[in-house]
Amino acid sequence: MCSLRKNFSPKSEVLAFTYPKLHQGKSWYVDFTSYDPASAKMKRKKYMLDSIPKVKDRRLRASELIESITKLLRNGWSPWVNVDDNRGYTDLDEALTKYDRSLERLPKAKTRSSYRSRLTILRKYISSLVLPPRYVYQLNTSFCSDFLDWLYLDMDVSGRTRNNYRGWLSSLAGYFIERQYISANPVEKIKNVAEEPKKRQPLSANMLARLREYLLEVNPMFLLACMMEYYTMIRPTELTSIRLCDISIKEQSVFISAEFSKNKRDGKVGLNDEIIRLMIDLKIFNSPDSYYLFGDGLRPNSKKGSSEMFRRQWLKVRAKLKWSDVYQFYSLKDSGIRDLANDQGIVIARDQARHTDISTTNKYLQGRDQPIHAETKHFRGHL
Repeated sequence: MCSLRKNFSPKSEVLAFTYPKLHQGKSWYVDFTSYDPASAKMKRKKYMLDSIPKVKDRRLRASELIESITKLLRNGWSPWVNVDDNRGYTDLDEALTKYDRSLERLPKAKTRSSYRSRLTILRKYISSLVLPPRYVYQLNTSFCSDFLDWLYLDMDVSGRTRNNYRGWLSSLAGYFIERQYISANPVEKIKNVAEEPKKRQPLSANMLARLREYLLEVNPMFLLACMMEYYTMIRPTELTSIRLCDISIKEQSVFISAEFSKNKRDGKVGLNDEIIRLMIDLKIFNSPDSYYLFGDGLRPNSKKGSSEMFRRQWLKVRAKLKWSDVYQFYSLKDSGIRDLANDQGIVIARDQARHTDISTTNKYLQGRDQPIHAETKHFRGHL
């Protein structure tokens, strides 16, 4: 059924069917039109009554048909969906609830939270419709397109956010396909929209120097976090999982386990001289090897910290230094990639940022055996 918002008023725009009607003449029949999801068109359906000899019985049968068909149509039924071929008539709300429960299996709390947030928005949209979809088969291309338009045009989200919802909606459809609720992905024909330029900007050399000077005085532990982001380019969520035993002073390296890395592969990157010196000054290695480098309280701790602590500290620093909101904690990674690439070459920067696809070498090496570029340990950055 084609989903439409409350501000549409014409009856033909709101209903994805016409009410059944009795026709009397040379032939007696009840007919109506209904939306066909497969052809994306309204199609006519007829029930012939000529086989009933008595006029009184014909009228009674017509009345019964009209009453029952009207009720079915109002509840989202379509004569064009074959229930035997799939489970399209599964209650949509029930299917979404099952999907919600399945999110508990996702390993990352941030992903679970993001998907649940989008599911909440989808439910909000469904509840806003004059005739909300009732069955899973009604999650068709028209519905998905209307939902994305509602986000982009009515809710005024960015092109990037709208495209992210498109990707999530496609994964939701994939979940339904696996369970045979629907047979094809309705999102495939929907294209992404143009995205505005990325808001986040890298920091200049002068800004990095100012940041170092300020944090060295007021919060050297957060300076270490900033330097890790700038020099090692390890993602904030990954930084919270780094333990002291993952750090090798002798090799000047830090190991990122596949257990918590974004690409699900072991990796190892070089530790810059500046980071090592600051760690020693802060007596980082006086703590047990099992401690998290950035544990609870943004310090070595047996209790794991949250990546939100980096963002909270960054907001305070940014306000103090009176910088624009285009400069974010993750801007340090952008800045590090830029500066390392300019100083030592794009290949070294690519490897340090772990941006490579699986190569022939990676097929034979475990993450801990991967080579470290010596240049990442000694290049002179600006932080």
